[in-house]
Amino acid sequence: MRIDLHAHTCMSDGTDTPSELVRAAVAAGLDVVAITDHDTSVGWDEAAAAARAAGIGLLRGMEISTRFRGRGVHLLGYLPDPTHPGLLAELRSVLDGRDARVPAMVARLRDLGLDVTVEGVRRLAGPTAAVGRPHVADALVAKGYVASRGEAFDRYLSPGRVAYASRAAGDLETMLAALRAAGGVGVVAHPWGRHDPGVLDHDGLAHLADLGLVGIEVDHQDHDAASRAELREIARSLGLVVTGSSDYHGHGKVDHDLGCNLTAPDELERLLDAAAAAARAAGRDVPAMIWPHPPV
Repeated sequence: MRIDLHAHTCMSDGTDTPSELVRAAVAAGLDVVAITDHDTSVGWDEAAAAARAAGIGLLRGMEISTRFRGRGVHLLGYLPDPTHPGLLAELRSVLDGRDARVPAMVARLRDLGLDVTVEGVRRLAGPTAAVGRPHVADALVAKGYVASRGEAFDRYLSPGRVAYASRAAGDLETMLAALRAAGGVGVVAHPWGRHDPGVLDHDGLAHLADLGLVGIEVDHQDHDAASRAELREIARSLGLVVTGSSDYHGHGKVDHDLGCNLTAPDELERLLDAAAAAARAAGRDVPAMIWPHPPV
C-alpha cells in the first residue's frame, strides 16, 4: 500500500478543495491519504465523502501549531473527536492567534509601500479556517510583488524578515493532553525540518513520548538522509511510530508532491492501534479510518 499521512487543502493553506485532494491522491497512485489542515477539521466531511466515492483510504487529522520549550512545533493529530470541548477551545485559541498576526504583517508591508490589505488577504484565503502567512504571500503574488509563496517568505515573511510577525500557539504538552482527551493521537511533524534538533532531541522526544506522543514524521522533504536515519533510530529506541508524508499543499508548495514520501503499512497499523486505545481510554466517539475499496 502507498500511504501519505500529511496533506493540506484550501481549508487551511493548500490550494485544492478536499475533494480535489482526494482525486489528486488517486491520480498519484495512493491507497491512503490523510487530510491534515492546520488547526481545523472543517474539510473532513467533504474529504470523507470523496474518498468513499473514489475508493481510496482516508485518515482524518489536523496539523496543530504549538510551542515546546520556546520553539514552534507542529503536531499532527489523528482521529480525535472534533467536537471535544477542550480540543475545540485549544484550536480556537490557535486560530485566533493566526488571525491576529495578519493585520500586523499587512501593516509592515504597507510601511514598505506595498499595496496589500487585510481584506484582500482574507478574500484570497477563501473558505479557510486558518488565515495566515501563506495567504499574505498569495496577496503579494497577486499584486506582482513576488513570483511565488516561496519568494514572499524569503523576502518578507520568514522569521527575521521585515514583515514577519510572531503569533500565539498552543503549549505542546497541553495540546497533547487535549488531543488524547478527545480520543486522538499525536505525531510530531517534520521535527528537524527547519532547525537543528534542539529541544526535539532524543531527550525532548522521550519526554513527549512519556506524555503520550505516539510517533515521529521521519520521512519528509525537509529532512536529509542523515536526519532521517537518526530520527528513525530515536523512534525505534522510544517505541514510536515512524511516518512518512509529502506535506502536500497543491500549488502552494513546490517539491512536495503527493507520495514523495510514504508511511509503511505496518506503521499505519501501529498508529491505528494507538488511536483505538486512545479512543477507548477517552470514551469518545471518534471518526473511523476509511479503508480503500472498489470505487462506487
